[in-house]
Amino acid sequence: MVNIKPTTLGALKKSGYQSRSVKEEIRRNLIARIRNKEITFPGIIGYDDTVIPDTERALLSQHNILFLGLRGQAKTRMARLMVDLLDEFIPCIPDSEINDDPLHPLSRQAMELTARMGDDTPIRWMHRSERYGEKLATPDVSVADLIGDVDPIKAANLRLTYADEKVIHFGIIPRCNRGIFVINELPDLQARIQVALFNILQEGDIQIRGFKLRLQLDILFIFTANPEDYTNRGAIVTPLKDRIESQIITHYPRSLETSLQITGQEARIMDEQAEKVKISDLVKRVIEQIAFEARSSEFVDSKSGVSARLTISSFENAVSAAERRSLINNEKETTVRISDLYGVIPSITGKIELVYEGEQEGPQHVAYNLLDKAIRSLFVQYFPNPDTFKKKKQPVVENPYLQIIQWFDRGSKLQLVMDAPDKQREQNLNRVQGLRDMAKSYFPQASAKETILYMEFILHGLAAFSLISKKPMESIIQFGDLLGTIMNFNMEEENDPDSDRDKH
Repeated sequence: MVNIKPTTLGALKKSGYQSRSVKEEIRRNLIARIRNKEITFPGIIGYDDTVIPDTERALLSQHNILFLGLRGQAKTRMARLMVDLLDEFIPCIPDSEINDDPLHPLSRQAMELTARMGDDTPIRWMHRSERYGEKLATPDVSVADLIGDVDPIKAANLRLTYADEKVIHFGIIPRCNRGIFVINELPDLQARIQVALFNILQEGDIQIRGFKLRLQLDILFIFTANPEDYTNRGAIVTPLKDRIESQIITHYPRSLETSLQITGQEARIMDEQAEKVKISDLVKRVIEQIAFEARSSEFVDSKSGVSARLTISSFENAVSAAERRSLINNEKETTVRISDLYGVIPSITGKIELVYEGEQEGPQHVAYNLLDKAIRSLFVQYFPNPDTFKKKKQPVVENPYLQIIQWFDRGSKLQLVMDAPDKQREQNLNRVQGLRDMAKSYFPQASAKETILYMEFILHGLAAFSLISKKPMESIIQFGDLLGTIMNFNMEEENDPDSDRDKH
C-alpha cells in the first residue's frame, strides 16, 4: 500500500500528525536503534566503548554537544551521521526561509500565509538530508552570516521600510531551523560572535538588529574544537562553553588493529590498482606504526596531533609507488616492498607539525626517522630482538643474524634500486649469505614473494637496530657494514672543504 503524504494543512491535521522537536526526534529514533541492536554510527571505528556511548547519552539527554579532540579524530563525521537519526520526512511551509512547521509557523511570511489560506495552505515534505547545516568558524565570520541582518536590496525591491520584518535576511542558523547545525573549529570564532550564540543556546531564540523578534528556533547544535586552539588561535568563551551541555573527548586509535581497520575503510584504492598491486599485512602494519611513532616522537608537536589521514595517504602512496614501478617494468602484477615506503615520505612530511628540534633536523629527516622507528618496533614481532645478542655474551651459534652481519663486515655492499624489476630485486637479495635461510626458518610456509619481502624486512630491521648501515639515496638504498660506513663518512666530511666542522 502506497503511503500518500498530506499536501495541505487541513489534510495534515486530519492525518493526526504531531510535531516533535529535533531533539525529540533524534531521541526516539536513537532509542529504536539501540533496542533493535542496530549500529548507531556506522563507519566509526574505535569509539565503541568511549565516544559513541558518550554521544548516545548526550542525545538521549537532548543536549547540544561539543566534540573536543585533535585533528583527524572523526569529529565532523560523527556530527554528519546524526542526520540519519532524524525522521526521513517532515512537513514544512513551501518557500519558507526557516523551514516553518505548518502547525506552528514562526516567520511572519508563514503566519500570514496560513492565516490567509487556512486548511488549504500547501505543504512540502522536507527530506532529512536537507536538514543539516555546517559552518567552518573563521575570524571573518560575522553575526550577519550566522544570525541575519537587514537586507537593503530586499527593502528596496519590496518598497518596505527597515522597520518591517520582511526586510530581514536570515543567516545560516535560522535557515537550519528544525535541523542540525554544526560549527567546526569553534575557538576560531571571534569572542564577540560567540556571545551572539548565547541566547540561541539558552533561550532558543534569536535577535536581529533592533527588531522585537523572538523566533523560538528548534536546532540541535554540534560544535567541534581542538584543545590546542584554547591557547593558540583563540578560546571558547566561558559563558558559551557553560551553555553547551555535553563535552565529549575524542581520541586517536588506541591499537594497531583499530588503525588498520580505519585505513582499510578510508583508503581510496581503485579496482585496477587492487588487481595489479598486492600489499601484505606486514607492510600495512609498518604504515600504521609510523603514525604511532609520530604521536610519541620528540620531534613532532603532540599538541597538534597526527591525523589518521597520515596513514590513509601513506597507504595510497605506497600502492601507487608499487603501481608506478610495475608500469615502468611492464609487469602485470607486483607487491608493495619495504623500499616502496620511502615513496610515502611526502605523505608524512605534510601531515606532521614539528617542534623546534624537529625543524632543525628537517621534515624529511624526521620522516625517515619515523619510518625506521616503525620498522624497529615491528621487527621484534616477527624476528628475535637483535638487542638481546648485543647485550649478552652468548655462544656465536645462538645469534641468528651473525652470518648476515659478517657478510657485510667483510666489505660486501648491497644496493637495492627502488624501481628495479622483481626478479632483479630477488637476485640482489639472494647475494646476502644467510638472508634467505633466516627468512625461511622463521616463516617456512611463506610464499616465494612473501619470503622476498621478509628478506628485505630483515635488512631494514638490522639497520634500524644499528647492526648494519643503511643509506637511502634518491633511487637506491645501500646496505653495508656499520663501522666502515661511519669511517668513510668521517673521512668524506674531513675532506669536504664546505664541511661545517671546526678546523683547528
